[in-house]
Amino acid sequence: MADPHRQTRAAIVDRYGALARAASDGLPVIDCGPDTACFGAAAYDDTDQLPEAAVRASLGCGNPTAVAHMQPGDTVLDLGSGGGIDVLISARRVAPGGIAYGLDASEDMLTLARTNAAQAGADNARFLHGHIENIPLPDASIDVVISNCVINLSTDKSQVLREAHRVLRPGGRLGISDVISDDAVSETDHTEHLAAEQRVGCVNGTLTAAQYHQLLHQAGFTDITITPTSNADVRLHTAIVQATKPGAYDRS
Repeated sequence: MADPHRQTRAAIVDRYGALARAASDGLPVIDCGPDTACFGAAAYDDTDQLPEAAVRASLGCGNPTAVAHMQPGDTVLDLGSGGGIDVLISARRVAPGGIAYGLDASEDMLTLARTNAAQAGADNARFLHGHIENIPLPDASIDVVISNCVINLSTDKSQVLREAHRVLRPGGRLGISDVISDDAVSETDHTEHLAAEQRVGCVNGTLTAAQYHQLLHQAGFTDITITPTSNADVRLHTAIVQATKPGAYDRS
């Protein structure tokens, strides 16, 4: 029997691969329906020195680099790095001495991101192929985990957050931009809510703030804050999600 999760994940990889190829060809890149808030690079104010293709391929719903409290020397990981815009900004922030990793499941996105990094001269940017539910990095090797409107695409969001906790060093920080839903969606509103998620591009559904908080707590995070930032569609909101892995911070 076919694994529905694997099929769903493959469809997402195919879709974003096509968007990466469009960005490489200089074509418009849009990942949401008509009459829906499409955010992209609008959340950034420091893109002037970035390659045009990196900006064009920005498909996020916020700017996690603005809230992740990066410092020179940090090691950063972007979950679902796409065309690399957040990795390139992070690479600047953690220089000198730091490294910015991007993890993506689409080979086409990775090709685009590596091209963008070379064009930007970001020698401290590294791009990895893999899935955010199974991060190919050692335990306690990362200072900051970021992600931009990607966790909603996962069919196993709790596993993503457990993996983020695993790779963070004690005292490490999590800074996520994502789409969340209202706390209460009645049974009669369920169909409309699913349609709104599809329009925004959240093909595997959104979490409420309470659900996000619970999954982060279960993964082991503390200092959890979830801050809605704008309306995305009916009963959907963009949000900044921040949390900390407990323990004394030690970059070594």
